[in-house]
Amino acid sequence: MPAIAAWSGSEANGRIMLYALSEYAYHVGSPFRIAARSMRDFWSSPYNPVSDTPLGRTLYAGADLYANVTRRYGKPEWGIDKTEVNGHAVSVSIETVWQSPWVKLLHFSRRASDLRRAGHRTIDPAVLIVAPLSGHYATLLRGTVEAFLPDHDVYITDWQNAREVPVMEGRFDFYDYVDHVRDMLRALGPNTHVVAVCQPGPPVLAAAALMAEDGESARPSSLSFLGSPIDARLSPTVTNRLAEERPFAWFKSNMIYTVPAPFPGALRRVYPGFVQLYSFMSMNAKRHKDAHRAYFDHLVEGDGDQAAKHREFYDEYLSVLDLTEEFYLQTIDIVFQNYLLPRGLLTHRGRPVRPEAITDIGLMTVEGELDDISGVGQTQAAHGLCTGIPQERRVLLVQPKVGHYGVFNGRRYRDEIYPKLRAFIAANDQI
Repeated sequence: MPAIAAWSGSEANGRIMLYALSEYAYHVGSPFRIAARSMRDFWSSPYNPVSDTPLGRTLYAGADLYANVTRRYGKPEWGIDKTEVNGHAVSVSIETVWQSPWVKLLHFSRRASDLRRAGHRTIDPAVLIVAPLSGHYATLLRGTVEAFLPDHDVYITDWQNAREVPVMEGRFDFYDYVDHVRDMLRALGPNTHVVAVCQPGPPVLAAAALMAEDGESARPSSLSFLGSPIDARLSPTVTNRLAEERPFAWFKSNMIYTVPAPFPGALRRVYPGFVQLYSFMSMNAKRHKDAHRAYFDHLVEGDGDQAAKHREFYDEYLSVLDLTEEFYLQTIDIVFQNYLLPRGLLTHRGRPVRPEAITDIGLMTVEGELDDISGVGQTQAAHGLCTGIPQERRVLLVQPKVGHYGVFNGRRYRDEIYPKLRAFIAANDQI
């Protein structure tokens, strides 16, 4: 879900200038970052006779920590160039098969010759993973993709940073999101299985309902919702309560800023990535402070493995993108304040959205027992809305000892959740 900040903003002029001031501060700090990187290189050089002393390691650790905390984190690489099928390595290439100014539909194409050498003779189910448009890049789902690759033909939505989209490309709102999901399913064709992670739940369910009611051949064969706020009224979390406590006008007045030049999207109104990052980190400030203190200690101790794990996590976590004003505000309104979908009040382009019209699409919901973003009950609410789906095509899973990110990443996801997803998709394939 889009992070809901706990800060209050300031005066109107400050709101207009904050994005530009943030960029100014970043560039003003460039000489200090350059100096810190130079210092880091000096104190880690094997040619420096004191680099491996307590003093040398401490100075190196301090310079490295400063350089990493203050640098800009761009869009991460996928880093997926192979998978394993039947014990054999299979090369993977990433191709764009459909796109708009707002998203690229990526295909993780497995090399056919490698699959044949691995003894793979069947046609695997096509899976469209709809990544959240809620602050982080789609690469946050790297582990989700890696788990699906050996058994499926995998596609994912790679959403664009709003500050990179010129104003002349127009708006992108909640209803455009629904239309994009429908267009991508049409591009992929019949018998595609959709896996929606977190935020996409409501618009993906709306898209499937509209396609089902229209009898479209490209409607999905199954829907899997992982930690999605289908009904945010249930088991409200801290973020849900923040959305309820603040009036809609507060979000519009305090959370929206103007993209400055020289970004391609200059003058576009957005909910900025740096505001979202502040929101993410303020929710668990002590944990992040402790993590960086531990990182410093690992560097001093020469524990490269633990330091590398820290960098790998924060390279992803600190990489954020901007959301358009209209998409962010409509999501707050539709999903987190007025609950239009579960109340049966959501319309799309003037047309009622009727989840009960879905009759031949499998439905699986996955929730984490410890989820502090989408509480238990919010995702499984989809079962109560999709009354037309037969019981034998439903799976409701509440995974013990798992938080929000554990629903789609990590050991328990790989070992306990993904096998159930795989079995569910297989059971609903070619029906």
